[in-house]
Amino acid sequence: MSNYIKNILPAVLMVGLALGAASCAKDLDIGTIDPQANPEFVQNEVFVKQYALLALTGQRGPSGSQDLDGQDEGESGFYRTMFNCNELMTDECAWAWQGDAGIPEITFMRWNSSTIRVQWLYVRLGYNLTQMTYFLDQIEGLTDAESNRQRAEVRFLRALQYFHLLDLFGKAPFKEHFNNDLPVELSGKALYDYIQGELADCEADMADATPNAAEFGRANKAANWLLRARLYLNAEVYTGTPDWTNAKTYADKVINSGYGLSNDYKLVFMADNDQNAEAMKEIIFPIRQDGMRTRSYSGSTMLVCATRIGGMPNMGTTNGWSCIFARQSLVQKFFPDLSAVPMAQDGDTQDTPTSAVIAAAHDDRAMFYSGTGGGIRKLTTDRISGFTDGLSIVKWQNIRSDGAATNDVEYADTDIPLMRLAEAYLTRAEANFRLGDAGAAKDDVNELRRRANATEFNTNVTEQNLIDEWSREFYLEGRRRSDLVRFGMFTTNKYLWDWKGGTHEGQPVSSFYNRYPIPVSELNANPNMTQNPGY
Repeated sequence: MSNYIKNILPAVLMVGLALGAASCAKDLDIGTIDPQANPEFVQNEVFVKQYALLALTGQRGPSGSQDLDGQDEGESGFYRTMFNCNELMTDECAWAWQGDAGIPEITFMRWNSSTIRVQWLYVRLGYNLTQMTYFLDQIEGLTDAESNRQRAEVRFLRALQYFHLLDLFGKAPFKEHFNNDLPVELSGKALYDYIQGELADCEADMADATPNAAEFGRANKAANWLLRARLYLNAEVYTGTPDWTNAKTYADKVINSGYGLSNDYKLVFMADNDQNAEAMKEIIFPIRQDGMRTRSYSGSTMLVCATRIGGMPNMGTTNGWSCIFARQSLVQKFFPDLSAVPMAQDGDTQDTPTSAVIAAAHDDRAMFYSGTGGGIRKLTTDRISGFTDGLSIVKWQNIRSDGAATNDVEYADTDIPLMRLAEAYLTRAEANFRLGDAGAAKDDVNELRRRANATEFNTNVTEQNLIDEWSREFYLEGRRRSDLVRFGMFTTNKYLWDWKGGTHEGQPVSSFYNRYPIPVSELNANPNMTQNPGY
């Protein structure tokens, strides 16, 4: 799909899929969506829209003719809403501007059923489900090879949406077909079993699990297996019963499928990660991005712009939003002794480059900027008040590894590696650890540490080693909350980080915050849904 999405997408936007334009007036009461608004169904174009749902927010680029009425278009895309609700309250990062709607509630873990950013997430996932179910109904009965493959991929994409609802809310509004019936509630093990069954059923018709078996960007069997491994890894959270054996089995399948770790960590997050062979061999399932043809404020443009401020070197964009900075606890994953961090000081005439931070950390993944550009940074702050309250994170880059120009100077070309091989290694490591084989766990963790030029573990890994390694490898990739919940650390005093629960030292919060509430607007619109305990 290297060119498939990017070239067909403008036609999709013109064709319209107008069935989505009037959607979500009552959130997930999809009786308000009229498929007769656009009676023409062009299969290939509507198929590409299913992938575009992960990348775009409307029919006219970054803003205008949005998918969801009544939402902030730039804030309400799939990746951004999921990222915000999985990252901004954790030990990895914070949003500088606490006056933004819903941000204090997310930052300090005190959200409720009316918090707007929770609503944006729930509505986006529901909207995507509606579109995917509509497509599947339209091609029901078609049995040619391409239709079978498209059906399998969209079933995978739909299972991915249900997975995020299970992970974030513990339940989902469920509909098997596109009709005027209200969704019913599916939760816990029932939803878990449905996702597992869908992934098992659609696997056979997906492309083979090798890097070149499908166009880059189309989901294949390896993506299917990795989502199943992720599901099994969290089985105890979702159902009360662990399934480490299946997590290991499906991680094994991914690791043995022909993908490989990039020889350079940073390449996976650069603007040509869809063309650089070293990056592509690790990326199993990306969200495709292009600075000219897939513009959105909810994808990698957000990741690049929100982590920059004017004056920083190697910006990669002309628009530094100065929003996301590193919490002290993330920096401590690489620098247990914070005094070892190379820091610019007032009056410095020479900058402190990221390369100096990486060298001091002895880990290529320590992609922080602690220099003078845009202001002198802090390592810790007594209140969250601005972008320089922590180190800048420069992991996401709209810069090409070959030095060539990007497609745009503001909007990012950088594909989002939603699933990559490193996840399979850490999944297998954790599964082995839970099954009592800490030595095998060490070997897989060291595979990633070798790639990062970090010191390998000489003794068997501990639980703390594992949760820290998940962060070192995947920080700012939209999954941290889920990992902390699985380790029993998200709401408890087992692990405290700066500003957890609203205090500088961190404090535990009520356990019901392990799940998000069903938005009150949805409860009002759909009597089949019930509220999660505690809200």
